[in-house]
Amino acid sequence: MPYFNDRNTLWYDSPAEDWNCALPVGNGRIGGMVFGQPTSEKIMLNEDSIFSGGPRKRNNPSALQNLQKVRDLLFDEKIEEAEAIVLDAFCGTPVNERHYMPLGDLSITHLDGGDAEYKTRSLDLETAVSNCSFTLNGKIICRDVFCSEPDGVLAVWIRCDVPKGINIRIGIDGRDDYFDDNSPVSDDTLLFHGYCGGADGIGFAAAVKAVAKGGNASPYGSFIECRGCDEVMILISARTTYRCSDHKAKALEDVEKAAAKSFDELLQRHINDYKRYYSRAQLCLGKDSNGLPTDKRLEAFRDGGKDNPLIELYWNYSRYLLIASSREGTLPANLQGIWNKDMWPAWGCRFTININTEMNYWSAETCNLSELTYPLYDLIERMRPNGRMTAKEMYGCGGFVAHHNTDLWGDTAPQDLWMPGTQWPMGAAWLCLHIWEHYKFTLDRDFLAEKYDTLKEAAQFFADFLIEDKQGRLVTCPSVSPENSYITQSGTRGSLCIGPSMDSEIIYELFTAVIESARILGKDSDNSEMLRSIRDKLPRPEIGKYGQIKEWAIDYDEVEPGHRHISQLFALYPGEMITMHGTPELASAARATLERRLAHGGGHTGWSRAWIINFWARLFDGEKVGENVRALLSHSTADNLFDMHPPFQIDGNFGGAAGITEALIQSTGHELILLPALPKEWDSGSFKGLRARGGLTVDCEWKTDSLNGEVLYTASINADKDCTVNHRLADGSIIRLHIKAGEPCSVTNYK
Repeated sequence: MPYFNDRNTLWYDSPAEDWNCALPVGNGRIGGMVFGQPTSEKIMLNEDSIFSGGPRKRNNPSALQNLQKVRDLLFDEKIEEAEAIVLDAFCGTPVNERHYMPLGDLSITHLDGGDAEYKTRSLDLETAVSNCSFTLNGKIICRDVFCSEPDGVLAVWIRCDVPKGINIRIGIDGRDDYFDDNSPVSDDTLLFHGYCGGADGIGFAAAVKAVAKGGNASPYGSFIECRGCDEVMILISARTTYRCSDHKAKALEDVEKAAAKSFDELLQRHINDYKRYYSRAQLCLGKDSNGLPTDKRLEAFRDGGKDNPLIELYWNYSRYLLIASSREGTLPANLQGIWNKDMWPAWGCRFTININTEMNYWSAETCNLSELTYPLYDLIERMRPNGRMTAKEMYGCGGFVAHHNTDLWGDTAPQDLWMPGTQWPMGAAWLCLHIWEHYKFTLDRDFLAEKYDTLKEAAQFFADFLIEDKQGRLVTCPSVSPENSYITQSGTRGSLCIGPSMDSEIIYELFTAVIESARILGKDSDNSEMLRSIRDKLPRPEIGKYGQIKEWAIDYDEVEPGHRHISQLFALYPGEMITMHGTPELASAARATLERRLAHGGGHTGWSRAWIINFWARLFDGEKVGENVRALLSHSTADNLFDMHPPFQIDGNFGGAAGITEALIQSTGHELILLPALPKEWDSGSFKGLRARGGLTVDCEWKTDSLNGEVLYTASINADKDCTVNHRLADGSIIRLHIKAGEPCSVTNYK
């Protein structure tokens, strides 16, 4: 077997028989799942804007006239009556937003007879190239696959050790009757095209070009055949009417421009582009692994084996997936990044914004991939005009609002007919907090000035929407605690409620972001004063009868005590209202909340387990971090390291990487904390290039003193701008560091 870098390569000694074993490639806009089948290869293709149709107006016209009636019923605890009205008068018309769809399947069939002897398939995370090799009739055949952002194509390079040894047939299909044509347009080029949602929907086109060396390419029915070739380069481009006026011509133009370059030139341009992101950060957690293929390493890990480099691989893979699914000018990573095989995928493979889309970007700033968040801000801007209409037409409010899902058109009306999730007006607010986070990590004042009005407008909705509860607090109504249900003292079960804790926590963080942004920009003092007065009347996190953080304004019991959402702990992560040093009693209650959830079977979905890792990291509990990282990889990770809800959801990959990073570096409450939640198994290691709030880049190396178990470290901190940093040590003391831009500051806790 060839040697593979266990920290940076996924590799296998058998082809993928299942989609959850295939290997993903992508350039942010185009994605492919590579199966590595020897004689009959399949690459399942995606393009990020292929959704099921065009934009629609879905705001329910009956909502506003029923708003006060619903509020009155909830205050009278007539929950069933209130929910019945909401299902009729508030849900979207039609019910569903547009959903994400696959492009099609590229097939590469070797025309030679005989059996193939398989060697390996792999995905090199340092180059973003997938490789497959096998022997066919004594000939060694290799395939490399990558997806180039600079050239806008997916490229496949097939080569053989025997001259004129390649004989293949190339086709594209896989959408049943959901396409118009897939015919050759020249001797070496296919054009595959159609419409989603009819002629007024989204038109798509994929061009497939075969560049044959040492032989020839010719059309054969709806295929291209290449016979007697030394090597073949296959180029695939995809375009849609979402971005192009003439998507077919543009797809053909893309492959022609790429074909003018050699494979080596295309490859080098791809690698140079990719490495400027991937090479920024590194992680090392210890010794090498057992050298097994990735699926067998994962199996051994599930059985209790130690494999710290597998955790590194998972972390590196998450960074790879973000680079491959979210680039400037593309759509954000959706529920599956960009990789979806189903015409009707689970949950529509949309942008689920009651945690999942936000979780996709939790690791972007800390892992030094800040630019990859820009598609998220573009989506927010597409949502703003729709959200203004939703705010006005449904609630009679200013500002803009969105519920728990959106699509490529920025739809903001409620999605689904599902009471535990549908009627949640916090989606835009949570998304906008990423704007503030981006500023805190980059200190980019121009960016903050550009996005200030977006933050302000999101806050304006709640200034109008909030109402007083019976205790005089300002709360949301109606709303839900995402996807959870409660039991009242009388035994009534419900989801619709007044003032769920997560809503108040998000609004507190949003108002704070607007107030602080205005201060930094020197503007809007009157608006800030108004938001402060409202913020003072918001409920704060409270401790309930089980010693837990209350999920609802009333201390209800949960229908599912082990529910996957732990929404009331937003204040712990990603929020900052609960911290170990600032609010120790609430931190203890947050621990009790986690223990109660887990005792009742919580963490049973991949993304939920990933969130739990971040919670334990914020609670400085390294052993719980280690336990839950192991649980995530053991119970919620497919052989190709995709996170499994199940089915596949990419949020757990991104959330898991965020949790691993949060265990290594934290920068909440204007403090920098190094190695706050280090599991004992990570007894030595290093990281480079991780980012902290305040425009800081940090390198760190550590080892554990074998005599007393103390973690000893040295670190180098670089600042984007001159600053003073409060560096909190393990004993709780703080050292003030004065750092000049461009002059690394060294810190150590060695005695």
